[in-house]
Amino acid sequence: MAGAAADATRSRSELLLENALLRHQLVVYRRVTSRPRLTAAERGFLVFLASRLRTWADALVLVRPTTVLGWHRQGFRLFWRRPSAPRVTAARIPAETVTLIRPLAAENRLWGADRIRGELLKLDVRVSKRTIQKYMRPARPPRRAGQTWVTFLRNHADAVWACDFLPVTDLCFRSLYAFFVIALGSRRVVHVGVTRHPTDAWAAQQLREATPFGERPKYLIRDNDSKYGPCFDRVATASGICILRTPVRAPRANATCKRFLGSVRRECLDHVLALGEAHLRRVLRAYAAYFNWARPHRGIGQAIPTGATPIEPPD
Repeated sequence: MAGAAADATRSRSELLLENALLRHQLVVYRRVTSRPRLTAAERGFLVFLASRLRTWADALVLVRPTTVLGWHRQGFRLFWRRPSAPRVTAARIPAETVTLIRPLAAENRLWGADRIRGELLKLDVRVSKRTIQKYMRPARPPRRAGQTWVTFLRNHADAVWACDFLPVTDLCFRSLYAFFVIALGSRRVVHVGVTRHPTDAWAAQQLREATPFGERPKYLIRDNDSKYGPCFDRVATASGICILRTPVRAPRANATCKRFLGSVRRECLDHVLALGEAHLRRVLRAYAAYFNWARPHRGIGQAIPTGATPIEPPD
């Protein structure tokens, strides 16, 4: 009764449009036995009827109103794609200039567009940077495809540890070496060791102590220091750890561990004078306990490595 009363107040044109919309959906539904699929013309006709009918959403049976709205937006994009497309014009620079740009780009791989533009200005050839970049691409091979180092560390941070040595001078100006193992995912200090004579056997023993009871990472980042020898690599291989060597003169490849060593110097060793090997070991283990249990880190959202408890920043 309520629906009939509502239809009595509607105009004849609205009723005709609604009947056409329902009849069109019924034709599509009877055409196939499985899930009906509308052609592009049928979608356009539905969009046209929906644009003319005020209560079009209530008359839809086969599709949802959001689907019709999506078709409508797609039609707008198709309509404006051609007027908005960039107009391709012929090159306005002579062929001699192009033959100058391509050899310069191919023979000087370290030169960018600005450098090549400067070289062309010496010859009184004025070309924009964008034009030079356009003709540089075919002259140079594409970049090597694959995962970058930053992406690898971000994806496997929970399975990666890093280790490094920190040289320290004691009260009597003798050299000491502190060895640290850091978990990249949580920034946790896994192991601390101190010695006066860092050898391959000593470093291998530190790796054994850092991986007790099967606790081990999948990857271990280290540099090419001579302190890591075949004994260290054998212990890592026996434990199922894959050693990742950083490139030569690339400290950013082990940036998390290098940053931790800087924190050790700024926050601890710059304020303490080491009396000897045992004293330095006690100091660094105390700092590692503070680092793991009380110090928040920006790299993990101001959380604590062991407890992972976020700390609210001050107002």
